[in-house]
Amino acid sequence: MFTQWILLISSFILAASERTPERIVGGYSVPISSVPWQASLQKFGTHKCGAAIYSDQILITAAHCIPRRYFGYSVRVGATNRNFGGQVARIANIIAHEGYRRLPFGAINDVAVIRLKTRLQMDDTVRPIPLADSTPVMGSSASVSGWGSVGYNQHESDILLETTVAIADWNSCRYSYRHLIDITKDMICAAGPGKDSCYADSGGPLVSDGKLVGIVSFGEGCANPDYPGVYANVAEYKPWILNAIQRI
Repeated sequence: MFTQWILLISSFILAASERTPERIVGGYSVPISSVPWQASLQKFGTHKCGAAIYSDQILITAAHCIPRRYFGYSVRVGATNRNFGGQVARIANIIAHEGYRRLPFGAINDVAVIRLKTRLQMDDTVRPIPLADSTPVMGSSASVSGWGSVGYNQHESDILLETTVAIADWNSCRYSYRHLIDITKDMICAAGPGKDSCYADSGGPLVSDGKLVGIVSFGEGCANPDYPGVYANVAEYKPWILNAIQRI
């Protein structure tokens, strides 16, 4: 089993909050209407991270995407091009997981909730996505999207990209990262041959069966065949997310 998944897996490097995270390798361009829950977290109009729309005023992203001060930060939704179009809304408040920690490699409790100052107008290009209630089984098909790098040390994409991956065996993923970080049950791994999220896709959505199952978190390289991408496991964090939404 481990050997099988080693042939399939790929992944992505954690981008620190002080620098731009990026990603989507082996993807294809899609209109925002194909992934209307996708959002771009931006600083003074420049894309920094991805995020997922939960409601007309709440978004979910990775804690490592959250700045110490969010003056000048906004989200753009409903746009295929990350630089223009759609709706832009300023951020009112952010709650990052209280247990979030950056490690020498990777992060734990890498999840955060954003509240906007104004409500989004919902249409075919701006729609919420429900949270997963359970972790998808190994081999389940999933999609990941964003405006990140198209390969390791390569350029980012101005146009929204999406790729299809499969949920990886958790034990095999943990073994792959054994010398770098402990993969815990609140992390989910996904991979595909030559497919992955990459720098600047951080915080973006991993979707399976129409539900948000993961949040782009970290990995070793982009589409590295020896390491799957690692995501915050939404099903495990759902109670915290719902509580944070009540508090924010």
